[in-house]
Amino acid sequence: MNKEELQKYIGTEELTVIEAMQKIDANTAGLLYIVDEKRKLSGCLTDGDIRRWIIRTGDLRGRALQMMNRNPRYLLTTELHKEKKGLEEKGIYSMPIINADREIVDIVFREERVAACGITTDSAALEGVPVIIMAGGKGTRLYPYTKILPKPLIPIGEIPILERIFNRFYKFGAKEFFLTVNYKKEIIKSYFFELRPPYKIHYVDEEIPLGTAGSIRLIDRNFENPVIITNCDTLVEADFGKILEYHAASGNSITVISALKNIVVPYGVLHAQKNGIVASMEEKPQLSYMINTGMYIVDPIYLKLIPEGKVFHMTDLIACLLEQEKRVGMYPISENSFLDMGEFEEMKKMEERINSGDMN
Repeated sequence: MNKEELQKYIGTEELTVIEAMQKIDANTAGLLYIVDEKRKLSGCLTDGDIRRWIIRTGDLRGRALQMMNRNPRYLLTTELHKEKKGLEEKGIYSMPIINADREIVDIVFREERVAACGITTDSAALEGVPVIIMAGGKGTRLYPYTKILPKPLIPIGEIPILERIFNRFYKFGAKEFFLTVNYKKEIIKSYFFELRPPYKIHYVDEEIPLGTAGSIRLIDRNFENPVIITNCDTLVEADFGKILEYHAASGNSITVISALKNIVVPYGVLHAQKNGIVASMEEKPQLSYMINTGMYIVDPIYLKLIPEGKVFHMTDLIACLLEQEKRVGMYPISENSFLDMGEFEEMKKMEERINSGDMN
């Protein structure tokens, strides 16, 4: 591995949460090896370490030094003969090679690292878990496309966004879907009738718009287990099985799948004091937030808080739970693990990412 390639997998102890997530997104290996100010190996930082930090502290300003594993596994340059055997026996997918000064000179991966470092799919993780997809909106921000097609059937690449969402959940074992429909609903029904997918779709006809949660009360089913609820215009690349496990273990009433969002202010920003005095200037600062992706895991008892026949949104349900002092949690994913096609610019980005093979 040459020096330029090697740097993709190496970070410093001073990297922030944001910087570390961006670097891990870029190298697609799911981790960084951390070095100190003398370039000596001091730790290993995975996307899971970052997720646990955000859940525990909510702090996006944390540093790699605070989040990393301080006892990383490694091989010495004198132990290269153990390289392949060592990785296989220890059940790990990568390991840094260090010299006598603890400087990283190479990183070795098992051959199956691409599959191992990506999202592993447990085909039974969502078995028996109902998935509710909200697809009744008009998609007015995507006119004129949605004058012809309903938003869920707008193709991203060659496959409609809704079909991609179905396929992603199906890979994890979900076989029963509840699809709330309103605008151009007959076109949606005809498309999936002709497609004849290997999963069951229950259509929930919304006669009048009821918001992003109101139509859930039209579902004639008493759910016993946690339910997945998601929008029809977003793609989430994550291990759905782990998300469900986290929801159950955390004791959350509702878990919001949240994604990092970085926004660059395209101007120089003035930091002012009293009397119009400029204290400093900051050129094109970056603002970072954890945003709502529109995907949720909800304990079924709380679906009864949704009023019948009224406009009601998932954010209203969350507000009700917070008022009742119920536990509302989040499951963080990286910026590159979330795609939204709600507007033209975002739809273009989604197409580019899918066409490049970054997301399936």
